[in-house]
Order: sequence, then C-alpha cells, then structure tokens
Amino acid sequence: MVVKKGDKIKVEYTGTLEDGTVFDSTEKHGNPLEFEVGAGQLIKGFDEGVVGMAKDEEKEISIEPENAYGDYNPEMIKPIPKTQMPPGQEIKLGMILAMALPNGAQMPVKVTAVDDTNVTLDLNHPLAGKKLIFKVKVIEIN
Repeated sequence: MVVKKGDKIKVEYTGTLEDGTVFDSTEKHGNPLEFEVGAGQLIKGFDEGVVGMAKDEEKEISIEPENAYGDYNPEMIKPIPKTQMPPGQEIKLGMILAMALPNGAQMPVKVTAVDDTNVTLDLNHPLAGKKLIFKVKVIEIN
C-alpha cells in the first residue's frame, strides 16, 4: 500500500534550510503530523512529495519556493501607523508580531523599522523565498 491522494497519513519529519538550519520537526511538536493527502492542508511540495511513499519509507523532499511559501516579495513590506498597533506594547526593531487574518488565523510578521509615526512590517512568510528540505518518514496510512 502506498500513499495516494485522499489518504489520511501520519508522518515524522524534520524540515531544514539549505544551510542545514532546522526550522521545524515533529520531534519539536512531540507527535507525528497527521493530514489528508491532496486536501491542501500543507504546502504543495510537501503534499505532493509524500504521494507514492510506502509505510515506514523514508525520503528527502526538496521544495522550491514556488511550491512552499512563495518567492520573497518586497512589496509585502508595509508601513503601519503606530496608532493601529496594540496599545501598551513597545514595538522594537526585529520583533515578531502575530497579525490576525480575516479568516481568524494568525500570521507572524517581522518589524523591520520603527519611527515616530509608523511601524514597518514585513508581511512575507518567514520562509518565503527559501528552498525547504524535509526528511520524511511515513508511519501510518489510512
């Protein structure tokens, strides 16, 4: 039995950047990742990369930015008036803030500049423009 679109699977993984920096892993979360293959719950390259794998198979999946978090977009750096920032919090250069999206999810944004009137935020995903490498092991197929 191999993984196909529509299967619910559990995997263990470690995600690294090209320089070897680990940015995420199931070990960090303490449990395997469970998802439905092809349902769009994960980045496209990961979702497609597990298709055809067998239970207990291990594989390295390299994902280019266009199949991960997209290319880095300089137009996604936006000045926001300080008056729109949460009150009572001192905003500093380099901070990572959580921005609420219309669907209720939160997205990490980085403060790239602060002046008297504005806070400049980088709205790109922190992994935008990066090639991602995942070591994946399928541990269950349903």
